[in-house]
Amino acid sequence: MNQIATPMPVTPDVQSILNDVFGYHEFRDGQRDVIQAALSGKDSLVLLPTGGGKSLCYQVPALALSGLTVVVSPLISLMQDQVAQLQALGVAAEFINNSVAREDQVDIYRRLHDGEIKLLYVAPEKVLQREFIERLHHLPLSLFAIDEAHCVSHWGHDFRPHYCQLKQLKHAFPNVPMMALTATADTATRRDIVHQLALQNPFIYTGSFDRPNIRYTIEEKFKPMAQLMRYLRTQQGQSGIIYCTSRKRVDEVAEKLSEAGFNVAAYHAGLSNEERQFVQSGFSRDDIHIVVATVAFGMGINKPNVRFVLHYDIPKSVEAYYQETGRAGRDGLAAEAIMYFDPADIGRVRRFFEDIEDEHRRRVEEQRFSAMAAFAEAQTCRRQILLNYFSEYQRNPCGNCDICLNPPKRFDGTLVAQQALSCVYRAEQRFGFGYIVDVLRGANTSRIRDNQHHALSTYGIGKNHSSEYWLSVLRQLVHHGLLEQDITQGATSRLTEASRAVLRDEYTLELAEPRLQAVHVYEDKLAKFSYDRKLFAKLKSLRKELADADDVPPYVVFNDKTLAEMAQKTPTTDSEFLKVSGVGFTKLMKYGGPFMQLIENHLALDES
Repeated sequence: MNQIATPMPVTPDVQSILNDVFGYHEFRDGQRDVIQAALSGKDSLVLLPTGGGKSLCYQVPALALSGLTVVVSPLISLMQDQVAQLQALGVAAEFINNSVAREDQVDIYRRLHDGEIKLLYVAPEKVLQREFIERLHHLPLSLFAIDEAHCVSHWGHDFRPHYCQLKQLKHAFPNVPMMALTATADTATRRDIVHQLALQNPFIYTGSFDRPNIRYTIEEKFKPMAQLMRYLRTQQGQSGIIYCTSRKRVDEVAEKLSEAGFNVAAYHAGLSNEERQFVQSGFSRDDIHIVVATVAFGMGINKPNVRFVLHYDIPKSVEAYYQETGRAGRDGLAAEAIMYFDPADIGRVRRFFEDIEDEHRRRVEEQRFSAMAAFAEAQTCRRQILLNYFSEYQRNPCGNCDICLNPPKRFDGTLVAQQALSCVYRAEQRFGFGYIVDVLRGANTSRIRDNQHHALSTYGIGKNHSSEYWLSVLRQLVHHGLLEQDITQGATSRLTEASRAVLRDEYTLELAEPRLQAVHVYEDKLAKFSYDRKLFAKLKSLRKELADADDVPPYVVFNDKTLAEMAQKTPTTDSEFLKVSGVGFTKLMKYGGPFMQLIENHLALDES
């Protein structure tokens, strides 16, 4: 069947669309160039960080072109959120997936053929069905947008087989431009995306991977649950995600936090679809503040006001870490990315790769994890390392990570190293770090007495230091190649040949002073607005009320940054309200009245 000709632009003034529909006054870096490439019929590959404005790159040309834009998206929840946001802006958008009733799908197809829909979101499984492709042949197509395009690549960190077949769209519709978008792709993955999607001489835009509003912190893992509780008590109801490596760990952490009174829920693939949907919806609507999850809680998170992402365990790749931490601070306001790190976890994670049968794939995964381990162990600016990994080289440290804010201090660690190494040796190199620390600190345990280790010369020699202090020292000795742990024998510690020189006092060993408690430099996330905090609280309450009435998440009404600007500028007329970032004509008509009335009442109360 002949393909309907690709529509030409009918609204070349994309600036008007940006202002009037989306309520923004200027494009971000790269957006206008990507949009112009789409309007001129070119394929494109767009790499922008999470929260960097990828969606506008295809939503604006979708409205500037006369036909239909088809958006391929991997998750139902992500489609639902994005369509809800577009509909709140007055944009004719719909999605089709397994959650849509058959009669509703029939109605959507009718509206598509009548030209009433501008953007249609579909899953890759759906868009590849022969019947669906046949329907598309009868429609005037403007653009294909492939979201989360790293799923196309075998080298991407979240490969999905159906994505690999999306080049069929290019073969079936060779004249329809295709835009691939992702926030996470190294050089190999970028090349593979172009190849797998059969993009023709694409316009490639690579924006900065830097998320300057996110503060990166890595804490040495001592007593992770106590560390977590201490941190969460400072967050005062903020939205956050805690990632764990296993379902069991997720359930354990969520249960303990719930018992401690935190508003928390667990999320992993072992839960039913209904349970997962309940958690995701509750988190989006601010009814649940904290989600403890495996990586199954992933790309569907479209919530802009996540203030922290915490990794309870080390991720398996820098790509995964970057994308997961990128779910914090999508609104551009200050956010934190925290990881608890135990160097012993490196060996445990490496054992997972032994089950990968494809040798080449296994080597790739091992290499990626080695980069992640190096990032966790580094003593230089976290952001520099992260950006350099994505080939965005930064000469200067960022000033907004734990290394920059609290630089490591060094000391002559020869004596404590000798004490620790001697203790390992005298305990016959048969025990793990926990036991060695107990001996050094003179713990009175039955195990130590049974082994007669209370009689060792090193027993109690380190009682003036905490358990965490000695654990940090032992880990550093591993880093220096003086100790090794055998993970096949219960992580028993053994001296290496290099340790002899230290024990013989042949050179001075410099160690980093153990950081026994992380320094978190907290700040008002909205401080730059100099806003009226009482008014902001009232606006948030009104937003939640209106969102619940419309059965949408609060950020679909307005995000926190928009509310803060309202609390700063106190608009009370239509023209003033439209000057607030994030307010377009549709939202002015729908929500302007109640918000301006609240602001007027607040100002009148202040004057009285």
